[in-house]
Amino acid sequence: MFIHWGLYAVPAGMWKGEAVHGFGEWLMFRKRIPLAEYGKLAGQFNPADFNADEWVKIARDAGMKYIVITAKHHDGFAMFKSECSDYNIYDATPFKRDPMKELAEACGKYGLKLCFYYSQAQDWAHPGGLNNTWDYDPAEKDFEKYYNEKCAPQIRELLTNYGPIGILWCDTPGVMEKKYAKAIVELVRSLQPDCLINTRVGHEYGDYTSMSDNAIPRFAYKKPWETPATLNDTWGFKTGDRKWKTASELIRLLVDINGKGGNYLLNVGPDAKGVIPAESAGILRQVGEWMKINGDSIYGTVASPEDPYMNNWGNITYKPGKLYLHVYKWPDEARMIYLMHMRAEVTKAYFLAQPDKEIPVFEGMRPSTDGGEPVVTQRYVPGNTTYWTMVRLPEKPITDPDTVICLELDREMEFGELI
Repeated sequence: MFIHWGLYAVPAGMWKGEAVHGFGEWLMFRKRIPLAEYGKLAGQFNPADFNADEWVKIARDAGMKYIVITAKHHDGFAMFKSECSDYNIYDATPFKRDPMKELAEACGKYGLKLCFYYSQAQDWAHPGGLNNTWDYDPAEKDFEKYYNEKCAPQIRELLTNYGPIGILWCDTPGVMEKKYAKAIVELVRSLQPDCLINTRVGHEYGDYTSMSDNAIPRFAYKKPWETPATLNDTWGFKTGDRKWKTASELIRLLVDINGKGGNYLLNVGPDAKGVIPAESAGILRQVGEWMKINGDSIYGTVASPEDPYMNNWGNITYKPGKLYLHVYKWPDEARMIYLMHMRAEVTKAYFLAQPDKEIPVFEGMRPSTDGGEPVVTQRYVPGNTTYWTMVRLPEKPITDPDTVICLELDREMEFGELI
């Protein structure tokens, strides 16, 4: 779960009675709002309905394993108690609590990893931070002063005061010099060696690749990667954004990403009261119901050995020794799925929704003569140790919107083996 939450939740996409185009969290930048004026939002920010346990349970029940929250976004406002800047939720708002501390406790209770988003280069509240050109003269910016006064000290606070942190999630390095990216990596390694860093720290540093927002590569990657994505059109809360993705869309996007070896970092934008929108929670709950049955086809998977663009019926995920067929579009009357040139034999087959009811596995062409029951058959091709594997489906899907068939194999398959 990605969480974008900050002062921008107060105006919620509106400024002086006008709807502001673009992402909610970019409102200060879009309207060139002076810091002296934007900072007054802190006096109105009192998320009394915030409940860390409820947030973490929403993530857990959706099947999520880690949370990345905006500890500080580009507007420079810290959503934690910071000793190096009083421009933070504890000191500058009526709330007088540290929600990051409460989330750390809730994540520990429910078994999720807590991760922090930190805008390391853009900071519209500090004279030396990047991209506030309406309050501060760009020619007079002193990035090193910003880094030493605010960036490094706050990263140190985040990795010192909240227990084990899974990821420091950086963003938009822009023109930040390489030496600062290197310094951030070294700082993180010195404080929490097991904490991952995404590639948006800049200059080709980072432990795994952050794709562009809502971007899914066409082909699979062997190296670890992640897609940050929205549930609607924005990240930070906007009252006017009602373009919600459906649970069916999210499940298929999740399968596509996992089938290519990636992770899905899916965003919610809580409101100024500290509540995750009911629409977001409801959609995630539906995804969670599907995950309870089919999670084995998602967790621990690696890049699929088959090119997903070869399939007109659905997609494939894979973990060593298991191939998962995700059937979205039920095939024609023959109800057949073909997997060509597999270098592994199917030893067992079943629907994840019916794990105790095995699908018969034969060698030969039995599906053409059997009745309407699901059957897996293989035809061995001598000389190159390959199988043509055919799966005949039942008349109707087992689960909606994605029926998952697990094929257990006699050996591991290599990346790209079926391409």
